Amino acid sequence: MRVLIVSGIVILVDQLSKIFVKGFSIPLLNINYEGMYYGQSFNIIGDFFKLTFVENPGMAFGIDVSDTSKFFLTLFTLLAAIGIFLYMYKIRYESFQLRLSFSFILGGALGNLIDRMFYGVFYGYAPLFYGKVVDFFDVDFFDFSMLGYSFTRWPIFNIADSAVTIGVILILFVREKQAEVPADIELNNETKIYDETEIVPAQTLNGPENEPDNNREVSENNDFGRNEEKKD
Repeated sequence: MRVLIVSGIVILVDQLSKIFVKGFSIPLLNINYEGMYYGQSFNIIGDFFKLTFVENPGMAFGIDVSDTSKFFLTLFTLLAAIGIFLYMYKIRYESFQLRLSFSFILGGALGNLIDRMFYGVFYGYAPLFYGKVVDFFDVDFFDFSMLGYSFTRWPIFNIADSAVTIGVILILFVREKQAEVPADIELNNETKIYDETEIVPAQTLNGPENEPDNNREVSENNDFGRNEEKKD
């Protein structure tokens, strides 16, 4: 399934961006990149678009959950990623647009899953399965409320979140496109079936060998007349 290359690219770009924001250290190579400190922000397009480093400890939109719920959330994400992969194998002969949609979703799900599973261990702040997701895209948007939370800006997100969103939008577009197939196209298809079924004339079906031999009938009549004359 070549479309999985898209998932791999999403994971690679997502993880590189998160490491760039959070920083990393490789003592064996004497490499120590500090990255951004928590809460640090850079204006990219004024106040509308910023890079702001935060970590999501729980669900989407920064909604926190208990440690037990966090474990099951990570486990659920892992099972969901496996389910998406198996489903992509099932639809491997479907349209490219549909498979591309799920490749974006799979890449995004695995990108955030790596944070939840390994970042706590890698950065030394939590055990396996209890890591936090690194977010940094900070966009100003209209104020809104969701699940009892009020937001004055759009919740900070990352490349993996963007990939999942793109995948969902593509799926909706593909489904809508399939649902909008004009009825006359279906009628044309049906008409084509009848057009291809040619009505063959009976003369053709009988074939030359089965056609009535008028000359033979005339010849037989003449012979009959001659026989009558001889009798006389």
